[in-house]
Amino acid sequence: MPFVATTSSPSTELFYVDVGAGQPVVLIHGFPLSYASWENQINALVGAGYRAIAYDRRGFGASGKPVGGYDYDTFASDLNDLITSLDLHDAVIAGFSMGGGEVARYIGRYGSGRLSKIMLLGSITPFLLKTADNPDGAPKDLFDGMTDSVTKDRISFLDTFFTNFYNWDQPHDGISDDLIPYSKFLAWPASAIATQQCIEAFGTTDFRADIAKIDIPTLIVHGDADRIVPFPISGKKSAAMIKGSRLEVLKGAPHGFAATHPAQLNALMLDFLK
Repeated sequence: MPFVATTSSPSTELFYVDVGAGQPVVLIHGFPLSYASWENQINALVGAGYRAIAYDRRGFGASGKPVGGYDYDTFASDLNDLITSLDLHDAVIAGFSMGGGEVARYIGRYGSGRLSKIMLLGSITPFLLKTADNPDGAPKDLFDGMTDSVTKDRISFLDTFFTNFYNWDQPHDGISDDLIPYSKFLAWPASAIATQQCIEAFGTTDFRADIAKIDIPTLIVHGDADRIVPFPISGKKSAAMIKGSRLEVLKGAPHGFAATHPAQLNALMLDFLK
């Protein structure tokens, strides 16, 4: 099994998959999943002649589960370790949900020299938290409540979370009834500490200064029915901040559109890569 050793403290190992040939596309998963949530996109990328690289964030999936390092400076360092270890150039990095934070912070800290394009998919950028200069953000109590729920009963939290992740109480014809059980199966192996601390990380980290440094073509895709990361405070704002970015809004799509709307997302990704 391929692993990359990280340089940030506490150090750990990141599990990754590397399939196909051609221009590399690095896929960064969302909370609280693993690289396996990219299954549909990996198949599409490899089939179209790209090299798909997907990894498990520290604390999740088959990666190491240290007691710390669940902050975006460390996550960006981990991504940089993967990119430099594989000596990637002309790469595209795509971040879903909290993975969009890695994309932004990576460029903020390391620049875009090894990259050609980026994708922010259902991304948490530019800043979710309600503050005096971000009045339409989400209140801190929301994230504190999520952390409390995870701490008290992580398994129960995941059941409710994924219902909203996929808007499962709405009609979902054509989508397997096993999607939520499968998502919980991917999330269960995660570190409890990582699951708790990542909520603080994605809920309170300000990426506006990182977003300002993005200087390469950017695709932004968001569902307009997203309950987890509402479009008006995330994708819409990122598109306004990133000059020349391409914004695609998926009508009626929930947060987890990579699974519920895979054909639409794959078509947008492949068109952007061309």
